[in-house]
Amino acid sequence: MPTTKSIYLANVLLITLLASVINPATVSISATTLNGSVAVVSYEQGLEIQEPQLTVSNDLPGKQWAITKIMAPQAWEVTSGEPEILIAVLDTGIDKNQKDLSGKVEAEVNFTNSDTVEDVYGHGTHIAGIIAAWANNETGVNGLAPDCRLLNVKVADDQGRFDSKVVARGVIWAADHGARVINMSLVSLEPSSDLEEAINYAWSKGAVIVAAAGNLVGDKTVYPAYYSRCIAVAATDSSDCIASWSSQEEWVDVAAPGVDIYSTLPENKYGYKSGTSMAAAHVSGVAGLLFALEKDADGDGFINDEVRYALEKGCDGLDVSALKGRINAYHAVNSALTSK
Repeated sequence: MPTTKSIYLANVLLITLLASVINPATVSISATTLNGSVAVVSYEQGLEIQEPQLTVSNDLPGKQWAITKIMAPQAWEVTSGEPEILIAVLDTGIDKNQKDLSGKVEAEVNFTNSDTVEDVYGHGTHIAGIIAAWANNETGVNGLAPDCRLLNVKVADDQGRFDSKVVARGVIWAADHGARVINMSLVSLEPSSDLEEAINYAWSKGAVIVAAAGNLVGDKTVYPAYYSRCIAVAATDSSDCIASWSSQEEWVDVAAPGVDIYSTLPENKYGYKSGTSMAAAHVSGVAGLLFALEKDADGDGFINDEVRYALEKGCDGLDVSALKGRINAYHAVNSALTSK
């Protein structure tokens, strides 16, 4: 086996890393090799970190353009999710002491060689806030599914890197711990049979699996987003244009806001990030809302197929024929209601 692998670092380039030599007995917490990273681009609006600020309505400081673009406030008039709906964030960890996320994490696990399950890198906390930050707490931001809860599954290390076999373990753990939605805002250019099997297992347990489609990869195939059981997500800007750096190949399913996304950061800070990571998180939040509404229409014992159908059917059209469109929370919720 070669000692180096070419990996995709989502903040711009393909970089070759030396594989770590790890005792097999520690594989549950350490990656034996690194073959991918979280899907965020280097461009971030206003690189300074924003401190929390008081707001007058639904904690929206006017910086969350994506909330109104996908008509989330209209969807919240029907549902804001439910506490028993668990959304797993497979990422760099979550700062569960962040004011907008305090009390959100139902369970957590660390599959990396980091000394902590907490978020050191700052990516997982940003994703978690997009998905399920508290609403109406007079601080910070609103998550898309503010009444849902989170599973903190740390599969990427403190530099944002991961190994697909470790992510596969995280997917299985999340499915076995009741995750209805599994968010993977991370990308690799290398396929993994372990990860694909884990995703199929999670789907068979009733979970919806969402994955970032990747940044600056051209026409290359990105994993795990490419797998059929994943909803692969491209990124759009506030004008509903696909971001110039976002994957938009035929295997990509939907698009969602992913440019200049304002959300939670560790240590009670807030800031902007851009990437298909952020786009995937918006899809996971809407999926969380739909799990509060959908019924088992086909009698297979699960509603993940109905949730995925409603989410994709509710998309607004884009000038990109390869995609089903940009997600719309309100239209997806209406689709779920009318399908009963």
